[in-house]
Amino acid sequence: MKFGKLAMLIGAGAVVGGILLAERKVPLREQKKPAIPRNIRNLAMGAGCAVIVAAVEEPLTKAIAEKNLAGKRGFAQHLPRPLRLLGGIAAMDYGFYWWHVATHKLPFLWRFHRVHHIDPDMDASTAVRFHPVDMLVSLPWRLVQVRLSGVSPKSLRYWRNFFNFSILFHHSNIKLPDGVDEKLSAVLTTPKMHGIHHSNVVAESDSNFTSGLSFWDRLHGTFLSQPPQDGITIGVDDPEAAEDVAIDRALGAPFRQISAPRLPEG
Repeated sequence: MKFGKLAMLIGAGAVVGGILLAERKVPLREQKKPAIPRNIRNLAMGAGCAVIVAAVEEPLTKAIAEKNLAGKRGFAQHLPRPLRLLGGIAAMDYGFYWWHVATHKLPFLWRFHRVHHIDPDMDASTAVRFHPVDMLVSLPWRLVQVRLSGVSPKSLRYWRNFFNFSILFHHSNIKLPDGVDEKLSAVLTTPKMHGIHHSNVVAESDSNFTSGLSFWDRLHGTFLSQPPQDGITIGVDDPEAAEDVAIDRALGAPFRQISAPRLPEG
């Protein structure tokens, strides 16, 4: 293993370890369920998603990114050279914003995305709690996203790293120092900001969709300011939600009829 890659792995491990430690030392919300069982459950689901992403999504998106670079195609490739890296990352982030909006607005997509939202608590492990089939359902859009954004393989790699650390951070149960969360949310998605998105109140969960740069929510009027976190109930308000938290129930949930589906308004 090259020294650069080893250093990156060590750095990534230090960041993840720091987030997990901060969750224990300065929690933002009081957890309702025992941490260990739900963390193991969430990580197991995340492992299934990671296998699909590594085996299917990453090779396909990398191939498209290579053609973007070779053919000078897509948004980023038409920018001045110094802006192509950041432009590609921003374009990917913007594309993911619209995908996230779609998962809340379209009933079919919500069935899969609901598996992420029914976690009764929210911490870093929630960041990886997704239905494995969700990775396949989102694949066509991800391929379009990479093609239109014009990201190069380097930009795609940087975006993926930014995205992964961002979702781990803003799902975390970390209480930042007074004023820091609010100031940081002017640029990035923060724990308080995303906590609103995981509220079981539809009017609140239909906000703060961005998974990276908070600018997209502000641009499209979906940004919601940060109420006290003790006034937020994390989860989904439907009769089956509590039962569907378990892995076996979660995996089958998108394919069952929900008696009172919590579909977004509008």
